Amino acid sequence: MSTNDPSSSALRTIHVGLVVVGFFAVWQAAVMLLKPPEYLLPAPSAIFSEMASAPFWYFSNGMRTVGATLLGFSGALAVGCLAAVGIVYSRLLENTLYTLLVALNSVPKVALAPLFIIWMGTGLTSKVAISFLIALFVIVVDTVLGLRSVDPEAVDLFRALRGGRLQTLLWLRVPNALPHLFSGMKVAVSLALVGAIAGEFVASQAGLGYVILAAQGTFETTRVFAAIVLLGIIGTVLFFIVDFVERLVCPWHVSHRARERGRS
Repeated sequence: MSTNDPSSSALRTIHVGLVVVGFFAVWQAAVMLLKPPEYLLPAPSAIFSEMASAPFWYFSNGMRTVGATLLGFSGALAVGCLAAVGIVYSRLLENTLYTLLVALNSVPKVALAPLFIIWMGTGLTSKVAISFLIALFVIVVDTVLGLRSVDPEAVDLFRALRGGRLQTLLWLRVPNALPHLFSGMKVAVSLALVGAIAGEFVASQAGLGYVILAAQGTFETTRVFAAIVLLGIIGTVLFFIVDFVERLVCPWHVSHRARERGRS
């Protein structure tokens, strides 16, 4: 069965759907059996009723968070790939930029969020900046690893065939780095969502982070859970979109071939 076979994708979607439905069914049964106070643990039925009571409000706040996430992730992807190429080809950038990124990554991004709010205000820009920063390091590290993990004999062959640095980069290093890049993208898109929420927690008037913070202040636990469930759905969808693109771009990679052999 091909990696891009529609029946394979449909079967995988069904499996994911069954897992999600099973999770909520067990949750609903546990709440009905144990009867905890609703302010501690609401039932899934109450959570979905809350979503249905104001669908457009939840949708608009969700899209605000998704917009900040995608903008931050896209910026991290573009800048991270360029930075990775520079680090691989320049010893100066490796000793300066790479070290700076490691140092920045060691600082909790939540601690930096108030600074971004001060510098950029409480609008979308600060959320995008936090999302960008938190996703950047993973993209750079995985892309650098992929660009460097080329067989030295293949590099020597390109040189023997008079291939320049650009040709070696485009036709040898980049294809070799793609699986590593997509692995980093799967992690980075989730981290970008975390960054957007962190920014909304600090200062915001819209977004699912704002919904959670406002509902928590008034002990509306059902609304908090509704926003968390939406965040889980958004994060899962974004992850599988990246996974789908990876299977389209890298169907030749051993990980996909092994997965398909396991299903056959």
